Amino acid sequence: MSRDRVKPRWSRVVGAAAVVLGLLVSGCGTISRYEPLPLRAVDAEVLRTTDPRIRPGDQVRANEAVALLAHRLASPQASGAVLALSGGGANGAFGAGVLVGWSETGTRPEFDIVTGISTGALSAPFAFLGKDWDDELREAYTGGGAAGLLSPRALAGLMGPSLFSAAPLRRLVDQNVTPELLRAIAAEHAKGRRLLVVTTNLDTQESIIWDMGQLATQGDEQALVLFREVLIASASIPGVFPPVMIAGLQGDQIVEEMHADGGINMPFLAVPENMLAQSERVPGSNRASLYVLINGQTGRTPQVVRGSLPAILTRTYESMSKSTTRTFLAANAAFAARNGIAFRVASIPTDIEASALDFDKEAMTRTFEIGRARAAAGQAWVTPAAELTAEPPLAPATPEAPSEAPAR
Repeated sequence: MSRDRVKPRWSRVVGAAAVVLGLLVSGCGTISRYEPLPLRAVDAEVLRTTDPRIRPGDQVRANEAVALLAHRLASPQASGAVLALSGGGANGAFGAGVLVGWSETGTRPEFDIVTGISTGALSAPFAFLGKDWDDELREAYTGGGAAGLLSPRALAGLMGPSLFSAAPLRRLVDQNVTPELLRAIAAEHAKGRRLLVVTTNLDTQESIIWDMGQLATQGDEQALVLFREVLIASASIPGVFPPVMIAGLQGDQIVEEMHADGGINMPFLAVPENMLAQSERVPGSNRASLYVLINGQTGRTPQVVRGSLPAILTRTYESMSKSTTRTFLAANAAFAARNGIAFRVASIPTDIEASALDFDKEAMTRTFEIGRARAAAGQAWVTPAAELTAEPPLAPATPEAPSEAPAR
């Protein structure tokens, strides 16, 4: 049987270097911070606004979110559809392709809630705004703007907190996150729909959920800057890109928090962690549909791993990432079953060789087209049971070349 392949190129070398050098030179490059305080006070003033952060311990905001969800599900105007976009680096092109191909079928719903982590955070605003923004979504992943993210010119050397400069990522986000985009998001937020993005606060080791619609509604230059900073932070793979310092309030004191890849603590955000174990049904949940779009693979891909340090480390993190994703899928599937929620998952098939760090334009276009074709043919979405048990046939394995570092 022929196999579609997304062939990794220079990124395999980059990935191996990122894993090894990230460990070896972790003490060389730092971001200046006062010790021993975990937060650094900022000698500046900021405009006070409603905080768009939803923190794990904020029970008031959590209760408001549940109440909003219940109200939304009870509304006859609501679709009841929730979309969760995972991390996956360059493989975000697959998810973008799925969304565009889904639009082509005419069956893609208007999602009441869209959440994004890492590369999923970058595509989430377009997914939230719907098919009218498919051209922008396609261009973001196939237009070549991402090609320089891990180029030799972007190498930051050994004296910074990451192997690569964030400048190319910032340019990509600045080009796509415009005042027009924020105005469109604010308009949908006013209808009761929600766009959520996750970052990891490394100071507190907490996953922070950002209400991006609330931020867009603020509508000023500060909102635009923070909107972009949150997306960059969520996509900042530790060791590969530097973390982002975001100002916050601790009492009346302005402090800087260190935010990084939203995928550090969770592969995707579908059902909030504090809701997963609750036995009470969410009112109206039997009207809901939950779609989890994994920008990567969940199935096991047997290979003979080389005995080199880069290959061992890369393979280890890849295995950990897949295992964590399957665990989260199982927990969310159990919650959906208890609440009568239709649950569907899409991911890159295991018979396709995918590279999360191959940002070459040609490679990302191929990945995009794989996702688009599968969605257009009605093959992208499967039940969780099928996704969690699917495994490739055990064919004779071939030695694995040094592969890419894990991407969220």
